[in-house]
Amino acid sequence: MGAVSYPDSLVVNFITENLIPLRIQSDAEPYVSNFKLRWTPTLITLDPKGVERQRTVGFLQPMELIPSLLLGIAKVDFDMGCYVLAMERLERIMTEHPTCAVAPEAVYLRGVAGYKRDGAAQPLKDAYEKLNADYPGNLWTRRADPYRLL
Repeated sequence: MGAVSYPDSLVVNFITENLIPLRIQSDAEPYVSNFKLRWTPTLITLDPKGVERQRTVGFLQPMELIPSLLLGIAKVDFDMGCYVLAMERLERIMTEHPTCAVAPEAVYLRGVAGYKRDGAAQPLKDAYEKLNADYPGNLWTRRADPYRLL
C-alpha cells in the first residue's frame, strides 16, 4: 500500500484528520506478538485504551481503505457508547462509499447503533430492509435476516 494507497492525497488527508497513525516494521517486537501480526499490510484500529476494534489484512485501494478506516473509527465510537457519533460515521460510509466492501457492515452496524441508542426495534428492521434491497445475499444481509420479523 506504500506505493499506491498511502501516498494518495485523499488517504493522506483522511488519516491526518482522523487518526493517530503508527507504522511499525513487520518484525518489531513486542507489537508483532501482542497483536498477532502474521501478514502485511495489517491495519489495526485501536480505541483510546489500546483495545483492537477493527483489523484489515491485505492491500486495499484508496477508495476501499478510507471507508475501512472510517468503519474502524465508528466501531470505536460504538464500543464506547457514542451511538450518535457512530451512526454519523456509518452513514458517511453508506452515502459516500455505497459500493465499497464494508458498506453492508456499516448498514448493519448503523441499525444496531440506532437500537442501542433508542431501545426501539425500527432501526434494526430498517437496516434489514436496506441490506435486502441494496446487498441481497450478502453476509450482513443474512445476519440481519431475523430483523425482518420485527
